Amino acid sequence: MDRLTLFGLFAVTLMLVCYALEDRSRWFVLAFAVACALGSAYGFLQGAWPFGLVEAIWAVVALRRWSVRPL
Repeated sequence: MDRLTLFGLFAVTLMLVCYALEDRSRWFVLAFAVACALGSAYGFLQGAWPFGLVEAIWAVVALRRWSVRPL
């Protein structure tokens, strides 16, 4: 496995874990947004721009959900 593949595996694993834990704390929603941004970077670095674009949109959506979620 090369470093780019490991980076992608890390980003997607982090997205999965944070998504599963979102109900526990609003900070997991923020972590999910960061993980989506990492997934987006992976998609663009890999050359799969549709994946990168969709993940960037998910990052924005998650940031919005984090900002309106009560403390």
